[in-house]
Amino acid sequence: MLKAGSCRSVTRLDLARTLAGRGRYWTTAYLVDGALIDSGCAHTAPELAARLDGAPLECIVNTHSHEDHIGANSLLQRRHPGLEILAHPLALPVLADPRRVQPLQPYRRLFWGWPEPSNARAVADGEWITTGGHRFQVHHTPGHSKDHLCLFEAERGWLFSGDLFVGGQERALAQGYEIWQIIASLKRMAALHPGILFPGSARIRPQPQAELESKIAHLEGLAGNVLELHRKGWSVDAIAGAACGRPMWIELVTLGNFTRRQMVLSCLRQPQAPAGGK
Repeated sequence: MLKAGSCRSVTRLDLARTLAGRGRYWTTAYLVDGALIDSGCAHTAPELAARLDGAPLECIVNTHSHEDHIGANSLLQRRHPGLEILAHPLALPVLADPRRVQPLQPYRRLFWGWPEPSNARAVADGEWITTGGHRFQVHHTPGHSKDHLCLFEAERGWLFSGDLFVGGQERALAQGYEIWQIIASLKRMAALHPGILFPGSARIRPQPQAELESKIAHLEGLAGNVLELHRKGWSVDAIAGAACGRPMWIELVTLGNFTRRQMVLSCLRQPQAPAGGK
């Protein structure tokens, strides 16, 4: 399923696999000035490729290598000879061989599917990606994944945040997410004072500063509560209930991959180095 819209001169493409007549677990790609930012999942690759037939497509920039953001890379690269794919250096092994390097749990295969391999070039923290009318600076923003990056178009104040910021107040994390890196990356993006935020899913945020700061405060407060209960000798499961609230349906759907317990364990790990390193 594909839904298209626009904001300023940016085309928004919302993508989801259709199950029981409805789109499930949407992700978003953006087309701006010939650059496609993310490419959805494997299940929606044919729809996206058909939508982009005839469109001036110069490059794809992957905000990270999760399967719901790289799914149409290979098909688009075949249909657009010479199409360049850009991603953080840590993403390149996944893009080259997704099945071997990034195994998927059953729920991920169901909702998003296996991406096919694609060829990509690395872009480093601080590097510029230039299109006909825009310059996007790459910001390495780990936490959601080690290879996550955001793109900032300073002249217009546009921030493409991938899955670093999609709204809401998290109470659970998946394995491999790092809460202290997420906080540091959010602070780095908040320091840019973006004028409009284009997330990897959910609604576009005009004037997003207050929401960025609110999310930072929420995560810092939650992590601080976890650390305080840990100092008092509480168990991980007891902390999960007290700090993160009632059980969540996503814990069942993901068979324990995305849980309140993972949130607690991430909070208890030592804070990582600040975001922004190459």
